[in-house]
Amino acid sequence: MNPPSSVYSNISGYLFAQLDQLKEWREKLISECKAHHLKGTILLSTEGINLFLAGRRQDIDHLISVVRSIPGLEKFQAKFSESDHQPFNRMLVRIKKEIISFGVPEVDPAKYTSRHLPAATLKQWLDEGRPVTLIDTRNDYEVKLGTFRNAIPIGVDTFRQFPAAVAKLPEDLKKQPIVTFCTGGIRCEKAAPFMELQGFENVFQLDGGILKYFEEVGGDHYDGECFVFDHRVGVDPSLRETPSALCFHCQAPLEVEEQQDPRYVEGISCPYCFVSQEQIMHETLAKRRKALEIVVHPLPGSVPYENQRPLFIKQDFDQWNLGDLLVRLFPQIAETEWRQRLAEGRFRNERGEVVDGAQIVRSGERYNQRMVLAAEPDVNADIQFLYEDSALIVIRKPAPLPMHPCGRFVRNTLQSIINQVVHPAPRPVHRLDANTAGLVLFARTRPICAQMQRQFHKRTLEKTYLVRVQGHPEWEQHRCEASISTGPEVAGSREVDEENGSESRTDFTLLHRFPDGTALLQASLHSGRTNQIRVHLWHLGFPVCGDATYLLHGKVAATQTLDCTDEPMQLHAWRLSCDHPLTGERLTFEDARPAWAAIDAI
Repeated sequence: MNPPSSVYSNISGYLFAQLDQLKEWREKLISECKAHHLKGTILLSTEGINLFLAGRRQDIDHLISVVRSIPGLEKFQAKFSESDHQPFNRMLVRIKKEIISFGVPEVDPAKYTSRHLPAATLKQWLDEGRPVTLIDTRNDYEVKLGTFRNAIPIGVDTFRQFPAAVAKLPEDLKKQPIVTFCTGGIRCEKAAPFMELQGFENVFQLDGGILKYFEEVGGDHYDGECFVFDHRVGVDPSLRETPSALCFHCQAPLEVEEQQDPRYVEGISCPYCFVSQEQIMHETLAKRRKALEIVVHPLPGSVPYENQRPLFIKQDFDQWNLGDLLVRLFPQIAETEWRQRLAEGRFRNERGEVVDGAQIVRSGERYNQRMVLAAEPDVNADIQFLYEDSALIVIRKPAPLPMHPCGRFVRNTLQSIINQVVHPAPRPVHRLDANTAGLVLFARTRPICAQMQRQFHKRTLEKTYLVRVQGHPEWEQHRCEASISTGPEVAGSREVDEENGSESRTDFTLLHRFPDGTALLQASLHSGRTNQIRVHLWHLGFPVCGDATYLLHGKVAATQTLDCTDEPMQLHAWRLSCDHPLTGERLTFEDARPAWAAIDAI
């Protein structure tokens, strides 16, 4: 389990020491961090260790004890702070040539460092007005958020540029007292000795850097905040996260005033790298097209593989027999097939033990079904990215293509394919049936997804479909409010259930009657039930053309997803309107009409 909110301990620390057996220690540290749900980065080198981690305090303490068990790192110390969220996305342990890239082999902090100046001593010197020159060894974008008053920024984009920048310092500084500083002290372990090698005679390095200065003496003589290399972006002298943000595009740290600049679009641009939205959109969509080509050629599910499918036991099925439960949940699969799979030992419980189906299950349990080595059926992978910004993505889903892993499909699904193209994985605001083509709206984050779904419930997010049906309705407009069953029937279908079903509403408008006995309708959803349009039209006596599940006289299909060679189902998510979650602007997206919906005039 992950730590509950507001109890994350964040640590940073380093120690220069001569290390060996790096691969063995790397594996040990990876194993320990994963076992204790820690995230962050650990760098290992023959010159020492450098790490940034976050997790529960007891797990952090355990990891520190593991680090100290490495020969040479017995004196490892770390700086602590807290946050109400996990600031890292993943856990990495890397072996590097240097734990802080510098490129000057003559500088070896494991053998020599300049004099360490305690934070309290520096404050005292500054309080007294002593003649001391402060050299900020950090990158320019870090200095932008804050630095010591009257400090000299060394003027670099990366630490490897430090030696060249030192050569540009005034010659008279070589006789003056100098104090170098950085975020946590590690860069000064190399910067200060290098300055001594270049003839600077009286060089100190701030012990523990800015963060330890904040921790021990506060923010006196310091203006602004301190840039940190995690999702917090910046911390104030109380080591609390600040409102500063990081530009997704150019990585520039942004203060609150800069975030209010109209050129700042979260995830896209800021005042320092702004380009037109149209240009960004064009470049982004082109990049998505190229990435899709690689992912779907060949289809990711075309290569046989073994898959594990989880089964979670809900409260409704507490104390059911496992075999009976499988038959009840998946009626489209014959009972004999389930008994065969159980007999083959393809089901295991949470402890990894094979189960035979006679077990009485309990709410909250999880079972895993091992699927045999097989390829997935082909799907239509002609996915098109139509719109993308920092909050929303609009995609044209082809058909047949399932939205998410289910049944025979795991890798050959829209969500699985999109996850390989967009990082982090976007969240679908709504869903389409596997056999329905058209517009699908994705959100870039969980809060935005929830906001867009609230729009749907308030009916401000509007979805309009084109559908061709068998028969000629006598009406020009019709509202269907038949309740729809909540549980799946044959092939996952639903049916009208006025007594126990969920309230549903679809508004239909007749657009055209064709000579072949079919008609083109426009359907507007006011609720989001599974198969809603198809169920309502079947109920009204006008089944969707090409629908393999609902026909005029009943449900007669044994599969939910059509084959690519089958006649397509003539239902298309045509138009989508919503309020942009960040700007409030009303957006409307309209897809091209499919050939079966083409008429002279609508």
